[in-house]
Amino acid sequence: MTPNTCARDMMVSNLTTLSPDMDVLEALDVLLQHRISGAPVVDRDDRFLGIFSEKSCIRFVVNAAYEQMPSNNVMAFVDTDPPTIEARTDLLSIAQTFLDASCRRLPVLDSNRRLLGQISRRDVMREVRDHLNKQEPVATGAGLYLSAVIDGVDRPFRAAR
Repeated sequence: MTPNTCARDMMVSNLTTLSPDMDVLEALDVLLQHRISGAPVVDRDDRFLGIFSEKSCIRFVVNAAYEQMPSNNVMAFVDTDPPTIEARTDLLSIAQTFLDASCRRLPVLDSNRRLLGQISRRDVMREVRDHLNKQEPVATGAGLYLSAVIDGVDRPFRAAR
């Protein structure tokens, strides 16, 4: 991890995506088959339309219980306004977005809202841990300086016992 680690450096770009023409059960099958908790919905031009997630599936179940003829089109249950980031968004901003938005994934979009990739909370954890594994531990009482991860400044962190 360099001092300028950003979304483009850590995003996953080989994503399972959904079509806005799918029905909810098809979309649910894709999530289950791929063992994922959600997937971006994109149009034919890879423009991002939203996220279909486990929460979307639960919303479908509740709607089906209360409505006579609930919609089964996936777009009726897609979160069309989730937080998104750009490829140049820095690691600290990504981490703060995860805290503020309480989401599991952040789609990475270009200026035309085309889907470039996605970052999960686990991707951030992995990036930080990989960086810390490369650091030379220094036994001090100072503890971990996260600025060493964010700024790339070599600062001591507590040695593993």
